[in-house]
Amino acid sequence: VLFAFASAFFAGVTSILAKIGVKDIDSHVATAIRTIIVLIFSWIMVFIIGSQSTIVNIDGKTFLFLILSGLSTGGSWLCYFKALQLGDVNKVVPIDKSSTILTMILAFIFLNEKITIEEITESMTVVSLFVLSEEGLFFCSQNLHKIISTRYLTWLIMSVILHLEQRKRDKKTGSCT
Repeated sequence: VLFAFASAFFAGVTSILAKIGVKDIDSHVATAIRTIIVLIFSWIMVFIIGSQSTIVNIDGKTFLFLILSGLSTGGSWLCYFKALQLGDVNKVVPIDKSSTILTMILAFIFLNEKITIEEITESMTVVSLFVLSEEGLFFCSQNLHKIISTRYLTWLIMSVILHLEQRKRDKKTGSCT
């Protein structure tokens, strides 16, 4: 859970930094520069933790899916940076984050991961709130409304995440809250 919150934090910061970064340059150049930084940082981490020796153990299937994942990530980043360059962060990010539901559906179909109607409903609720915020129902033009709405959305998202985590713990222990 801690890594998930850290990921959300860094993703949020990334969107703001990326929007500023693509302001005066081609979005593809911005993506290439970002990719070089991610590449260098990733390899530094591999060597810091000492996992470089495991590279020889990667089989063909794993390597193929990592390549496909990399191509998918590249496509996503190119589209994301172009969207940020052309639009407002408050409009681009909610649409980008709607991939959560798609990911859950694809994991169910291709990875046979279990998914409950409650999880789908909860995820759709969170994504719907983001979409509503894009339409201006939460992010009004007045700064006070933005602050209040951002706090409310943060509280709502955190509540859903904590609720899901509590349900997982309850299932493990057999208790009910």
